[in-house]
Amino acid sequence: MTLQLTVPNMACSACGETITKAVKTVDPTATVQADPKTKLVNIETPLGKR
Repeated sequence: MTLQLTVPNMACSACGETITKAVKTVDPTATVQADPKTKLVNIETPLGKR
């Protein structure tokens, strides 16, 4: 499952790292790409697949 989220308040790479850590706490297998310039977070996870 791929999720793309818009995070309007993401201002810097530290924000992206915080988001990545939060996602990985819930799903350690997730791949997270956070881009403060576009304010987009892409999450690839196998958890939603059945």
